[in-house]
Amino acid sequence: MLKLEKVSVNLGTSKILDKINLEIPANKITTIIGPSGAGKSTLLRLFNRLVSPAEGKITFKGKNIEEVDVIQLRNRVGMVFQLPVLFPGTVLDNLSYGPSLKGVREDDYALYCLKLVGLDKSFAEKDVSSLSGGEQQRVSLARTLANKPEVLLLDEPTSALDPASTEHIEKTICQLKSSLNLTIIWITHDLNQAKRVSDYVVFLAGGKVIEAGTKEQLFSNPKEKLTKLFLAGQLAEKRRDNP
Repeated sequence: MLKLEKVSVNLGTSKILDKINLEIPANKITTIIGPSGAGKSTLLRLFNRLVSPAEGKITFKGKNIEEVDVIQLRNRVGMVFQLPVLFPGTVLDNLSYGPSLKGVREDDYALYCLKLVGLDKSFAEKDVSSLSGGEQQRVSLARTLANKPEVLLLDEPTSALDPASTEHIEKTICQLKSSLNLTIIWITHDLNQAKRVSDYVVFLAGGKVIEAGTKEQLFSNPKEKLTKLFLAGQLAEKRRDNP
């Protein structure tokens, strides 16, 4: 599905990601875990060209993503951020924005996307400013789904939510994987969340993929010393700004 071959990202003289080799399994939820400053957000943004590599190659279904129109790529590889950034106006205005860029208006599908994220169609005419944080994040997710993506990138989408909203978002995303046959890549700092939602896990530290494997293998029988230290809470966080 998505594959990185010897991909590096630099920030000035610092190497944020260093010769990453990684293949994301299709139709699974892959979580990316690791200490702060490991390069997780940078890695996620590579997949839809919000960040460009200094070297290496990224392919999507066998094609170099540099050869794919960037707007088309971002429709196919959608992203939901940590904090929902919605446009002023109604929920339906937000859900219709992406399709309108392609010259189409699919209100029925927009309402279907609301249903997918657990919101009644009555939400369509609500002003986004009147919604709770959890509702806004669900609308943000529905807006991404309205573009009919094949891949969903999630940058800590529940970190600012209360436990009840977090549980709802987790269940929704797990259901979406099955119902829409999505490939999902999810950054989380919450190891318990990673254990709940993952099929596959990537452990990133110091800009390198230290270990990757199934949830059962990585959490129950990690092979690398750094992975064991991190899971035991003994790997000190290295803080730095990431693009």
